[in-house]
Amino acid sequence: MTIPDCAGKVDFRWHIIRTQPNQEVKLRDLLVARQHEVRNILEVYCPTHTTVRVMREGRQKDAPLFAGYVFVLSTYQAVHDFVKKYYPAGIVLYDRRRERTDGPVVWTVPEAQMRFFRDFNENYADQVIVLERPYSDYAFNPKTNEPNETVKVLDGPLAGRIGYLARFNKNRRLVFNMESLDGRSHMAVAIPDIWNFHVMRLHNAQGDRQSLATKKERAADLLIGLIQGCGHMEETFDILSEVVEQLVRKPSLVQLCHSLCQSGRQRLGKALAGVSAGEADQILYLVRYVKECPAYMDNWRCPVLRPFLTPTAGTEPQGERDYAVLPHPGFTEIIVRQTFSEQTYYPDSREERTERVTYYAHVGIREEGGGRYIVFANWDAFLDEYFLTARSARNRLLGSGSRPAEGGQAERQLESFVNFAPSLYQVLTDALPVKALEQGLTFRTGMPADETVTMKVLAVGVENVTLRPGRPLMEHPQIEEAVRALVAVGIRICREVSTTTHLAIWRRFLRTVWLHR
Repeated sequence: MTIPDCAGKVDFRWHIIRTQPNQEVKLRDLLVARQHEVRNILEVYCPTHTTVRVMREGRQKDAPLFAGYVFVLSTYQAVHDFVKKYYPAGIVLYDRRRERTDGPVVWTVPEAQMRFFRDFNENYADQVIVLERPYSDYAFNPKTNEPNETVKVLDGPLAGRIGYLARFNKNRRLVFNMESLDGRSHMAVAIPDIWNFHVMRLHNAQGDRQSLATKKERAADLLIGLIQGCGHMEETFDILSEVVEQLVRKPSLVQLCHSLCQSGRQRLGKALAGVSAGEADQILYLVRYVKECPAYMDNWRCPVLRPFLTPTAGTEPQGERDYAVLPHPGFTEIIVRQTFSEQTYYPDSREERTERVTYYAHVGIREEGGGRYIVFANWDAFLDEYFLTARSARNRLLGSGSRPAEGGQAERQLESFVNFAPSLYQVLTDALPVKALEQGLTFRTGMPADETVTMKVLAVGVENVTLRPGRPLMEHPQIEEAVRALVAVGIRICREVSTTTHLAIWRRFLRTVWLHR
């Protein structure tokens, strides 16, 4: 084999020497012993773990992974001369699969890939299981019919790696895609003891369970927002039922808009005609679901205030305001646009992006008398579950239970708000002005005149408020400050619960608070 041009005499790269069977250590020791005699050999690495567990046909077997390789950081000239003089039984590897007119090229490993390989091999090779199926198969759990969670490792040897949390016989493992040393193939590997990793949950743009689970809710909320934004407050649920029933009979938004205009609801008809193609698809998805499960719409008869964070406003701000105002029976709704960043993963391109997303926070303001107002947000199902939690379990959520048990019980006790949702922990322990009201607030629904409903809320109380006649509520500095504080704390809680891999059940209830896109 001809030695490459002068670049092979001055470029330092990681080269690979293929050894005779079971002679890796012998070659390593020989390289180290002769290193002072051969110029330009800087470092030698011989993998200490050469065997891993491999999943084949549902069974685990021991199999070689990197056996027979020694890696040398040197110039090509140096490694070539060493093998020729001291270890003629060895082979400097070339990549003959690349299409080149001037023959094969030396097989080298990029520094970043080599660094990851060394860290991985020294820390996880004795734990890892090489899986039989391709990595993409682990994006979805066929037993639950839901996508697996996508996570990013934040520190340690696997820092920056993105993978899935998959369940194997009751144990959750981190599954990620591992590139071969030549960069031309990949294999899926699983690592146990995921609770030892510091990871962050990413929003999966093509299959997030939170998004999929709220598709019907987003559609119903979109309709409610449009109905209320057109001024039909006390008729909201009657009109919602009428709209859905008409679409069930004939799934045509064009026909629906025409019917609404003929019945004197031109404003609502025009609003529905202006929805985007994606929003129209959501509405028709809801209609198909209601056709199969007519009782579903009963779920939307109780809330008097929309969920805290929604993808649509229902009505846009007027003039120079950055918020919209909707009057309800007994309170005023403020709709505030909120834009923040979200870590998003695209499986097809295996790309992570930091994206700016826009949601609308819905906040109610109710006068309690005597200059006192209460500013609140709808966290009903989430807080209802928390306050129904038994006392000992609630203490563990707050990190104040008995000393941790061993095994799985210890894992469950570590899933506390103080560790993974500190903003929620502060709210529940009265460390912030924002409070979780266990008894909730009672509202008149506008259905039968005497019907009321109680809703669990996050709230801020404001005292000694004096408003001039005709002055908007949000122009009072105390009210405005309370609204901003409530929205900021609510968004922090949503993001903390959403990004942790712990608190899985609370992410499920978060779907009723944050209607994720």
